[in-house]
Amino acid sequence: MIITIDGPAGSGKSTVAKAVAEKLGFEYLDTGAMFRAVTLAALRAGIDLHDQQALSDLLARVRMEFSPGQVVLDGEDVSQAIRADNVSKSSSPIAESPVVRQHLAERQRQLAAGRNIVCEGRDQGTVIFPHAEYKFFLVADPMERARRRHRQLSQMGEEISLEEILKTQQERDQRDSQRALAPLKPAPDALVIDTTNLTIDEVVARIVDVVQGRLP
Repeated sequence: MIITIDGPAGSGKSTVAKAVAEKLGFEYLDTGAMFRAVTLAALRAGIDLHDQQALSDLLARVRMEFSPGQVVLDGEDVSQAIRADNVSKSSSPIAESPVVRQHLAERQRQLAAGRNIVCEGRDQGTVIFPHAEYKFFLVADPMERARRRHRQLSQMGEEISLEEILKTQQERDQRDSQRALAPLKPAPDALVIDTTNLTIDEVVARIVDVVQGRLP
């Protein structure tokens, strides 16, 4: 069984997806981490993030390994490094790259094949797994999302103003929702959940209830 949880940054999808997977005894796939890993690799290689051939060459030579809560790039644990603000700010060209999206889409489908898995990202229910048994799309008030991101970065030791985070978030939301390739939007059959005033446990409980058939 495949469960998809999509939504913009700060909506809580990563935390919720991990918890849902744990509650149901499923595996967990953080697809956003995959794009971030490619972004970090490209930044380190110093290549033009818009150069499709350079990105194709990069993907052919880097080694990326993914497990719940961990991302390994060429043997190095980069689980924290991919969450840095410079990676976030540089991720849009990677997310819009046809070469990267095709490569990672194939990788995601391979990883999910034959498994009970919760897949989290931005286009899991619309593009990658359109026939998933259950689809959810999380949203939240923009300021609340920015506060969550601010707390995350502060815990990582990064000092950045809430105002700057909100501005960057708004720009990314616009790019993600308006891009031609796999735009950020809920699947027609996805259940949309506003997490603004809900705790993580409440969101998780609602999703688990739906999956287990206790709610319509």
